[in-house]
Amino acid sequence: MSQADIAALVDDLRSRGIDVIRVSYPDLIGVDRGRDVLLEELESALGHGIAFCRAVYHTTPMGDVVPVAGGIEAGLPDIKAVPDLATLTDLPWEPGALWCLADTHAEGGGPAEESPRDVARRVSAMLGGLGLRAVVGPELEFYLLEECEGTPGWRRYADAPGNVYVVGRKGDPKGVLLTMLRHLRDADLHVTAANHEFCGGQFEINLDHSEMVDAADRAFRMKSAVQEIARYEGMLATFMAKPFNDEGGSGFHLHVSLVDEAGDNVFGDPDGQDGLSDVGRHAIAGVLAHAPALAAILNPTINSYKRFGPDTLAPWLIDWGLDNRSAMVRIPPERGPGSRMEVRLGDATANPYLAIAGVCAAAYLGVRDKLEPQAALEGYGYDPEAAPMLPQSLPEALDALEADTEFGEVVGSYFVESFLTYKRNEVERFSRFVTDWEFREYAYHL
Repeated sequence: MSQADIAALVDDLRSRGIDVIRVSYPDLIGVDRGRDVLLEELESALGHGIAFCRAVYHTTPMGDVVPVAGGIEAGLPDIKAVPDLATLTDLPWEPGALWCLADTHAEGGGPAEESPRDVARRVSAMLGGLGLRAVVGPELEFYLLEECEGTPGWRRYADAPGNVYVVGRKGDPKGVLLTMLRHLRDADLHVTAANHEFCGGQFEINLDHSEMVDAADRAFRMKSAVQEIARYEGMLATFMAKPFNDEGGSGFHLHVSLVDEAGDNVFGDPDGQDGLSDVGRHAIAGVLAHAPALAAILNPTINSYKRFGPDTLAPWLIDWGLDNRSAMVRIPPERGPGSRMEVRLGDATANPYLAIAGVCAAAYLGVRDKLEPQAALEGYGYDPEAAPMLPQSLPEALDALEADTEFGEVVGSYFVESFLTYKRNEVERFSRFVTDWEFREYAYHL
């Protein structure tokens, strides 16, 4: 964009009452990092970038910096975040402000290799080398919580039993979900629908399908927006995998299809087995083959593995089925342009860029290597004799990610090294932390 074009844009925005541009990008775990830039400084931000310490990618939820290569040991160098004006959109809940994503660059001008947005772009380019594009429709679940006395200080909002898939004030007495849905629409995030989910205080918002990087952009922004809008309501929106012992977890399901260079769906084939093409079957097989490594990215916290288990409608085994919600990979009944797989492995804590990149990387490997899936699951799943079991803990999943070098080469070896270092630090910190369960279990009798 030329200086004249930037000047014209600034004048137009000023005439509309805009005086701030919110510039943000995801860190390694999907936290929204950024800066609010006054409109008169936009040209400078576009020209020189906005400096951030690179270690922000490696910062824990508690604010500690993990010693990932390129961070502390390199003297905490800068990255530069450059606003991507192609993503500029309204920020309906923040008057006078617009919102855009940023691309981050390391010293020397190249991308910061652990940048989740660049990981997704890398995978997209590799699929492009096969003449394919991935189209993804994300579905995200979350809990809305209200403040209360005691520990942890939050309780489930509208916590009534049996409000499965209800709409209106019955499951949302304050109308918070409708407020969110309208704001997300006005922020041009292409949301399609929302409803109360299975558990008390749990909700789901669906996003329309689009090319994989755009879908990741919108899912990342949707999570950030939901959390921010909840704060305006004096509430907490949490995408934690399983925040409560007595209720189910929150999933992050991805509907994935593949299209050719003309934009035609190549996942389905009316003459193929089960109405699927060879490419579609290969993609399914790739996700199954690399599922243990995928678990580390799609189920990235210690808490994630408390969501798994039999009879949870969260995956437990590495399997697939035709319109079967007890399988890890479900093939919905639509065929033709609607042919796709629903990967049900992920939980809502997953970084959207990494989750989508990981699934598409596995699909790429399946297509490239012409893998074939095992027989489809029939009936209700969760029989450990019928299929291999997914990793049952974060350390087990991290070991699987490290061992799957083929998958690591697709998503990027530096990213994998950074992710493993970050997450193993999390495991180590948890292993030394005394939990409430331990005190309750042991303190009185022992």
